[in-house]
Amino acid sequence: QVQLVESGGGLVQAGGSLRLSCAASGSIFSVSAMGWYRQAPGKQRELVALISRFGTTNFAESVKGRFTISRDNARNTVILQMNSLKPEDTAVYYCNAYATRDYWGQGTQVTVSS
Repeated sequence: QVQLVESGGGLVQAGGSLRLSCAASGSIFSVSAMGWYRQAPGKQRELVALISRFGTTNFAESVKGRFTISRDNARNTVILQMNSLKPEDTAVYYCNAYATRDYWGQGTQVTVSS
């Protein structure tokens, strides 16, 4: 079992920045990748960014050049730094960890005002 606790998020104006943090606990030795997904009202959950245990990253086209993802293995934490935010980035953001199956955090709201 893997437990994920998210922090960060909130309300920001367009062009601003936010930082999301996700701390993992439990059977973290089995986690192969961690990342962030988001779900806007009326839309399906979509990938934002992933980082493997080796540091390989993958980003949605819509956030490339604006978002970065990093992993602190000593603290079992993954960070999503979001810059140049746009109103279309507004969504509930979910931390994800894959360890033979997907584990999810509780979600944190990000709202970008125009």
